[in-house]
Amino acid sequence: MKLSSKGLYGVQAIFDLAFHAEGRSAQIKDICDRQAIPPRFLEQVFQDLRKAGIVTSKRGPRGGYQLAHAPDRIRVGDIIRALEGPVHLLPSGRNREHAEESSSYQVAQDVFKGLSSNIEGCLDAVTMADMCHRADALGLQRRPPPAYVYAI
Repeated sequence: MKLSSKGLYGVQAIFDLAFHAEGRSAQIKDICDRQAIPPRFLEQVFQDLRKAGIVTSKRGPRGGYQLAHAPDRIRVGDIIRALEGPVHLLPSGRNREHAEESSSYQVAQDVFKGLSSNIEGCLDAVTMADMCHRADALGLQRRPPPAYVYAI
């Protein structure tokens, strides 16, 4: 199993909001600068995360994205499922109907369903708060979003 860039960028972006924004709104530009994520790609990622109820958005000069829940309530599994769908280790192929008749396929299917469930459990065991604690333990510096000054 390999996660796509979308899943990885989604986890990075949500971590960035939890770690650097600390409950405030952050603009995509600032997240992209800190996380080295292409802005247009991150906009698509945030659309899916907003639909899933993981982030909220606010328009205007002090707008941006913020977490919809506290970091200890947002799990890595929630982000991955919102962006990638559920974890399935079984392929969906053309010859699947014929293979389903064999006993070895049934045994393998049972094993891989269990593995998929275990992987989802591992992803659900890590919250954004856990990732923030790891970052603090590594000595990473929190960089709050810049305070923009708008003058006319």
